[in-house]
Amino acid sequence: MLPEHSGVDPALEPALAKVIDPELRQPLLELGMIPTATLTDGRAVADVRLTIVGCPASQRIHADVLAALESVVGQGHAEVRLDVMTDDQREQLIARLRGRRRGSPFTGDTLTRVIAVTSGKGGVGKSTITASLAVSLAGLGLRVGVVDADVYGFSIPGQLGITSGPTRLDDMMLPPVAYGVKAISIGMFVGAGKAVSWRGPMLQRTLSQFLSDVHFGDLDVLLLDLPPGTGDVALTAGQLLPNAEVIVVTTPQPAASDVAVRAGLLAGQLGQRVIGVVENMSWLETPAGRVEMFGAGGGQRVAQTLSGELETEVPLLTQIPMSVALREGADEGRPLVAENTADPAAQALHELAKRLARRPRGLEGRHLPVSVR
Repeated sequence: MLPEHSGVDPALEPALAKVIDPELRQPLLELGMIPTATLTDGRAVADVRLTIVGCPASQRIHADVLAALESVVGQGHAEVRLDVMTDDQREQLIARLRGRRRGSPFTGDTLTRVIAVTSGKGGVGKSTITASLAVSLAGLGLRVGVVDADVYGFSIPGQLGITSGPTRLDDMMLPPVAYGVKAISIGMFVGAGKAVSWRGPMLQRTLSQFLSDVHFGDLDVLLLDLPPGTGDVALTAGQLLPNAEVIVVTTPQPAASDVAVRAGLLAGQLGQRVIGVVENMSWLETPAGRVEMFGAGGGQRVAQTLSGELETEVPLLTQIPMSVALREGADEGRPLVAENTADPAAQALHELAKRLARRPRGLEGRHLPVSVR
């Protein structure tokens, strides 16, 4: 049940209804975070309950609520008073966010499209493509989340320019947001310069917790940046997310394309659907013409091999040219797709995002736990 707004003056409610929590991405009024907002003699006063002490979004929330009030009463005639939820109020909020669901919200009858991005080997640009796709899809108006499942080689926070960790609400985590994308990574807990040396059970537990304990809210698309190869995380992802779609990333050279096929075959064996192949670093444009530094045809070979082995069409989705700007943007936390849409690599990534976005989220083709008596 949504909270009532009986303590909010009707004249202020339309403006306050537009104020969105920057972490939960829901209206503060619907979250019960504005219990009272009064209007007396042309002066507006609103009480705001923050979720936790030291809430990292407190300044943003204060500014947004104040702006909403002043849009009604004028500048200098509004006041925002910040407080913190009691334990009971916070528990009610968490229960409302979770609803009745327990465990991962991305299994079973979820409407969220889950797309895992994998490769046969490292160094082919898989994480850059994942981060770029996320930003492009968000730019198209979709609600997007990213799970950095590459525990040993995590790079999503750096690529998105995220320097903060998630906000904790008891045992629930609210992921940080950058470029409209909600993201979670083990790098937010261990630090960018730390090494992770975990065995299989810890890897499985981490991915499971990211999918169940992180509150992404209602997403259109959840992207998983899988580690290269066919190890523990890929197996766990297949078990936890059997309805996931899979994109296989390769470069043109046989050393990458041959092993990329194995990653796609594993996904098929786990019941996931391989929706296509992305060939990265396809060529370099120079004043003298196009130079195919890593050879040619690798992406098409992977697509044709997987189509035959999986007995279903696996298309070559796109070829992405080499780009210094793409690499620089990834290193600096400024995704090229958000900075320079004229770059050929950015254009290829935007077209890929549009192609993926054309298929709406839904339950078509999925097995549902329903029986007819």
